[in-house]
Amino acid sequence: MPVPPRDVNPADPAASPDHGSAGRPATDSGAEGSDTARSSSGPARRSLDPAAMRAHYREVGLAESDLDQDPIEQFGRWFGQAAESGLHEANAMVLSTADDQGRPSSRTVLLKQYGGDGFVFFTNYGSRKGRELAANPYVSLLFPWHAVARQVIVEGRAERVGRAETTAYFRTRPHGSQLGCWASEQSSTVASRQQLDELYAELAARYPEGEDVPVPPQWGGVRVVPHAVEFWQGRENRLHDRLRYRRTADGWHVERLCP
Repeated sequence: MPVPPRDVNPADPAASPDHGSAGRPATDSGAEGSDTARSSSGPARRSLDPAAMRAHYREVGLAESDLDQDPIEQFGRWFGQAAESGLHEANAMVLSTADDQGRPSSRTVLLKQYGGDGFVFFTNYGSRKGRELAANPYVSLLFPWHAVARQVIVEGRAERVGRAETTAYFRTRPHGSQLGCWASEQSSTVASRQQLDELYAELAARYPEGEDVPVPPQWGGVRVVPHAVEFWQGRENRLHDRLRYRRTADGWHVERLCP
């Protein structure tokens, strides 16, 4: 584990997005399709049949005329509505990467910035996703806003942000989260939870609350520059609305996809 240096240059945090409103899907209640099973060594338990689990979406749809000309502006509108609806961690997104042989992997990360130049998250560059991004920069982001019957899918190319931008964000993190970036060699094996906790305690003693924690050199931001952004709206009878922005030489082109 590298030892952090003591010198660091703090920076200012970034701004937060606006908010709006959104609707929700109706869901089935009860235990349709579930069976009760009894183990010879324990009490009865209920098993779930995933084929019988259904959500009934409302009639409100998404028309081409509803869209902003810019997919980032449209994303900001939906993102604000998802957050205002009370959705837990509306900035959570599934990041899918693939290695140099095309073998995929996915995990949930948190969106921390977005704008005309793309969508930004922060990570350990030595983690599995960091290594895969170095080998194959093409990625997908999925915002699964099930509670409001919406999804946003971003396809694009990942690139590292500058160190100044990374430092500015790092300074906004809680003290404990800053220490956690040093304590965890993300995706590597660790002997025990105790070993991880002991390393964190050593760092906490060296950098007590109120003292600047330097930015780890192996940690930083990744920006996904989109070449396609799809907006998915749940509709009745599984005839969902899917409108996709696709980047062309003349700007963004919107196309409708079959559900």
